[in-house]
Amino acid sequence: MPDPQKNQADADFQRLDAVVIGAGFAGLYALYRLRDVLGLDVRVYETGDGVGGTWYWNRYPGARCDSESFYYSYSFSEELEQEWEWTSKYPEQPEILSYLNHVADRFDLRRDIRLATKVASATFDETQGLWDVRTEHGERVLCQFVITAVGCLSAANVPDIPGRDSFEGDWYHTGAWPKEGVDFSGKRVGLIGTGSTGIQATPEIAAQAEHLTVFQRTPNFTVPARNAKLSPEQWAEIKQNYRAIRKKTRETHAGFPYTPTQRSALAVSDEERQAIYEQLWEEGGFKFMWGSFSDIMVDRDANHTAAEFIRSKIREMVDDPEVAEKLCPTDHPYGSKRPPIDTNYYVTFNRDNVTLVDIKESPIVEITPKGVRTQDGEYELDTIVFATGFDAMTGSLLRIDICGAGGVPLAEKWEAGPRTYLGLQIAGFPNLFTITGPGSPSVLLNMPVAIEQHVDWISGCIEHMRERGLTRIEASEEAEDAWVEHVNEVAKQTLFYEAKSWYLGANVPGKPRVFMPYVAGQPLYRERCEAVAKAGYEGFELSA
Repeated sequence: MPDPQKNQADADFQRLDAVVIGAGFAGLYALYRLRDVLGLDVRVYETGDGVGGTWYWNRYPGARCDSESFYYSYSFSEELEQEWEWTSKYPEQPEILSYLNHVADRFDLRRDIRLATKVASATFDETQGLWDVRTEHGERVLCQFVITAVGCLSAANVPDIPGRDSFEGDWYHTGAWPKEGVDFSGKRVGLIGTGSTGIQATPEIAAQAEHLTVFQRTPNFTVPARNAKLSPEQWAEIKQNYRAIRKKTRETHAGFPYTPTQRSALAVSDEERQAIYEQLWEEGGFKFMWGSFSDIMVDRDANHTAAEFIRSKIREMVDDPEVAEKLCPTDHPYGSKRPPIDTNYYVTFNRDNVTLVDIKESPIVEITPKGVRTQDGEYELDTIVFATGFDAMTGSLLRIDICGAGGVPLAEKWEAGPRTYLGLQIAGFPNLFTITGPGSPSVLLNMPVAIEQHVDWISGCIEHMRERGLTRIEASEEAEDAWVEHVNEVAKQTLFYEAKSWYLGANVPGKPRVFMPYVAGQPLYRERCEAVAKAGYEGFELSA
């Protein structure tokens, strides 16, 4: 029997130039650039009932940006950067969300955003050369371009631990935190996961809970953030130098305005190296990694000097020598997993109400109605917090039913791992652009810098097509193959491959192990993208 709802959806559709999926940093800027600069008819679909993307969903205790506020922001509008003032060096989630809402209002973006509307499918219609986009509400749009702004860290990875659904208390994933918050007062809380999120949440939960048990599989290297309020004098200086700061973020390896160093960690004396590490430790933040020595991520001996310095700090801060050793990473080089920054993480384990459980030594067997059982015993809990991260870089794309030319599903195309050209397009998926997709520097960069570069390139490409009467662009298989090979070749020359990280998909059972971000740095990547465009979009097939 025919489905009347489907027939209605087929009959009722709207024709647009472009659909953008997601209303975070990437989606908002894509809408501004495509609508207000190019004059396209654009609609943004957002699953959440507010804008903000990552910063809408990640409301867990301690959620804070690990890039400094004044450059973790848009650079496209000088008026915007002059009028907005951040309160501190590293902004908390509510302040970043306020900023993104301010941007949405200031540039009148909301009128073209459909909130609380999840895209269910996007299918390329060969006969019309258009994308057929459908939402879970039954809305249907035909458009020439689809731009995915779904975020690299958006698809929550909830571990399928036996007995999870039998737990009689409450459980939460940090990537889908309740808007109203969670009160841990008087509660026995178990936190599973010690990546960036777990490291931020641990001190906050410990300060409130009756008892916190942290289940750690792999200890992580973390450097203090040294967060502080920004004074009016500091703001005046930042605003005066904003253009120079922005220029530096576009020229440096990871998009931070640090003067890049060419010195080797092994070319200085032990005393000088120690003094440099001490200074950067006191300063805090990513500068410890990107402003110290040039060979930390390519030379094991150089990396060992940084890793050993951090381990010595852990042993200084943690009172119990046995707990300190459990918190010292030994199975991966510093920086080969995303290097978190923290506020009072290690000293939290000196609290009487905090217990560290090494689940590599004593693995979790199951979740019981009363708590978590490891090989060594059961821990009774009232609340479980999963700080287990995300199905990074591909999960949020693969959770949409995307089918390219010939009806080929993206899930089938990426069965053995993600394949893209420049992280911007996928062979066989015409007119589909992926902002900060796998194969681009994305998560290894200060994200707004990566996002702006991608959106600018995509809008420049669409403008090029419209000026020449072209209607279709698609990455060639040959260009895609060569780029995937190059991305992996470059990664293998670094220490990134020596960690079982989410960069490789190692945190998701069954996910193909493919190194996803491009590690050669922003300047080389930016240069390559610009060269491709100047050569008439070399590696892409364009047609009318």
